[in-house]
Amino acid sequence: MYTKLRKMRNQKGYSTKDMSDMLEISKPFYCQLENGTRRLTYSMAVKIAGIFQKKPDQIFYNDEKEN
Repeated sequence: MYTKLRKMRNQKGYSTKDMSDMLEISKPFYCQLENGTRRLTYSMAVKIAGIFQKKPDQIFYNDEKEN
């Protein structure tokens, strides 16, 4: 679902485990967020955006249009 997030993560060389560690969540939880099977909260979007030094809208808004 969040193709831009996956692309950014791969460009930085981060694994899903790296992301889960930085976010202090489990790896399955992060994978569910990235795959869209778990609802993304605003606070989690802010944390993820912070890792990439972006605003949440730059990562998650209109994701489907930017494949």
